Amino acid sequence: MRRRVLAAAILDAGVALGQSFAPDSSVCAECHPAIAESYRATGMGRSFSRPTPANTIEDYANSTYYHEPSDTWFQMIGRDGGYFQRQYQIGFQGKQTNLSETQIDFILGSGKHARTYLHRVPSGELVALPLGWYAERGGYWAMNPGYDRPDHAGLSRSIPYGCMFCHNGYPAIPPARGPRDNPVFLTVADGIDCTRCHGNGAEHVRLARAMSAGLDTVRAAIVNPARLPPDRQMEVCMQCHLEPNSSSASNVIGRYERQPFSYGPGEPLADFRLYFDQKAGQAGIDRFQIAGAAYRLRQSPCFLRSNGALTCTTCHDPHRQPRPEEAARHYSQACAQCHASKLAALVDANLHPSSSDCTGCHMPKRRTQDAVHVVMTDHYIRRGAVRGHPLDPLHEDVPADNGGPIALYYPAALARDADALYLGVAQVAESSNRAEGIVQLAAAIARYQPAAAEYSLQLGDALRASRRFQEAIAAYQEAVRREPQSAIAHQRLALALTRVRQFKHADIEFAEALRLAPGDAAIPKEIGLSYLEQGRVPEAAACFENCLALDPQQHEAHNGLGGALMKTGDTAGAETEFRAAIRLRPHYAEAHHNLAFLLSLSGRFDEAAYHFTETLRINPKHTAARFDYAAMLARTDRAPEARQQLEIVLRAEPDHARAHDLLGSLLEAGGQHAAAIAQYREAVRNAPELLKADLHLGAALAASGDTAEALPYLEKAAQSPDGAIRDQARRLLDGIR
Repeated sequence: MRRRVLAAAILDAGVALGQSFAPDSSVCAECHPAIAESYRATGMGRSFSRPTPANTIEDYANSTYYHEPSDTWFQMIGRDGGYFQRQYQIGFQGKQTNLSETQIDFILGSGKHARTYLHRVPSGELVALPLGWYAERGGYWAMNPGYDRPDHAGLSRSIPYGCMFCHNGYPAIPPARGPRDNPVFLTVADGIDCTRCHGNGAEHVRLARAMSAGLDTVRAAIVNPARLPPDRQMEVCMQCHLEPNSSSASNVIGRYERQPFSYGPGEPLADFRLYFDQKAGQAGIDRFQIAGAAYRLRQSPCFLRSNGALTCTTCHDPHRQPRPEEAARHYSQACAQCHASKLAALVDANLHPSSSDCTGCHMPKRRTQDAVHVVMTDHYIRRGAVRGHPLDPLHEDVPADNGGPIALYYPAALARDADALYLGVAQVAESSNRAEGIVQLAAAIARYQPAAAEYSLQLGDALRASRRFQEAIAAYQEAVRREPQSAIAHQRLALALTRVRQFKHADIEFAEALRLAPGDAAIPKEIGLSYLEQGRVPEAAACFENCLALDPQQHEAHNGLGGALMKTGDTAGAETEFRAAIRLRPHYAEAHHNLAFLLSLSGRFDEAAYHFTETLRINPKHTAARFDYAAMLARTDRAPEARQQLEIVLRAEPDHARAHDLLGSLLEAGGQHAAAIAQYREAVRNAPELLKADLHLGAALAASGDTAEALPYLEKAAQSPDGAIRDQARRLLDGIR
């Protein structure tokens, strides 16, 4: 009776999970206890977990870590049965600021190479925390990939479905997820479970429990990868280990009609997703990435000459991980299956050293280029040595690819003519090939007329990134026509319309997007930004408040609300919002700039200087902040420093009229009249509407005795709507006429 109840529960679980079609695989251990026990110790079995004292391998007591590029301190904390990641900065006047503690709900990664810590937000999304742990050198703390930069994403990087696809079983997610839907997880499994390689075992369990079916029937009710053809068998592994060289967003594209976790072992992988790479000769064969074991193996002569006989399981038992002391011997025995006699002959002839560790020379451990703190085995089997020292430190600025066209990598050929659409999508994601890709994707859309909106959205995004806004609008309109109920299509159309200042039409599209997705906090935020651009300040403030009611963690909304409040004269409220934005994302240059500008207006120059400096540390190319900093320095009698900042602005933007005008004022105050006049002329030439520059040029010319040339500039300034400029120009005119 107990077995029948258990079987029913398993079947119910499989149904309840919906898209996560496989049942809880913990029941597998009842019939396969030894396999289940050994599998739990493998990297796959430990790929995702909840933090507990039992699985803690890190040294929390020595976890304080300073990240110099973002000027941020991190610390791991265990407290009251929970685990937290703390981050803070040492801010103005040496005081601790921007302190936050975020609970660690899950650990991504087995710890064999690395661990990333995740926090689950109320929406069900999983957010990656910045500090990670790496196993090299006995274990140490460092930033996670993508975070080792001044302006990293902080606590706002959501874990996508594609990432969880390779670190989990079949998590439960909301139904009918599109390729742009937020990655929400209703439940998650502890690690990669049996179902990822063996499929839905509910019928297999039911037949085994019933004990009425023959053994062959019971076996046929579950996938055994060993019984699959070689290509299907390899695909069971390649679903997670086939990362092509081009580590961009375009290298793996899931079919838009498929749900994120709907792949089942044994079906053709190409029915679920397509893989793309740079064309042969463009991508360096030595680019080595953390999830590219199968990609590297497939380039190896051993694999290519085996005619399908060499697979991942030739060397790896997926249910068991050899102990470190036996690993070299285990893998060398796998090599000996093909090379024993030849190796013996070479050793006898003194042409090859006698060794029990084939992989140490032919598959050396290397540092991965997309996760620079990870060291792992390179599965490209080679004769020659790796160029350079394979464990030399790397930096995250290693290019993701070499540019140029993208080609289909796997499968070898497109199964359907309409798959040319995906080839076009792969092109437009690459900035180096975007122009050609736009033509290619547009032609494919026109030829195949796909029902899904995503292809037109991809085209629109590429056109918008290329600043071809009118064409982007047409592409987004096509996306709306194909899927009128797509909130993202209306949202993208609205954003493109704002770029060409068609605000009335944008308002209509924003309203429809909000109706279709009332819980999406990004939509009211974007409406607020549009309203700010139009000068509709109270409406903008209301939109930002609506956004923050949905998601208080929206740092851009706090910054936008601060800007709106500052325009209405509520400087105290604006300051509160700017500080909230910085607390949520300490590396948010725009919020630091806005706060610095507000502080400078209220005379708090020392603190303003701190935030201007922070802005420029995070983004040295932020010329607007640098100019505002120069203006404050000029007002506080720090002319040499102001001139230095203005000269940097003008090197970056030679046509910056206000910088020329302010630099002219500083030069004139320093007695350099000819140089000042030259700067004023540049200001007038670059911005004829900047009447303050006309006033300054006219006044400088008049002071130098050139009243005839001064007259037209002063007459123009005398027509200014700004009373102070107008009155000063008229006084000067009265004095020289």
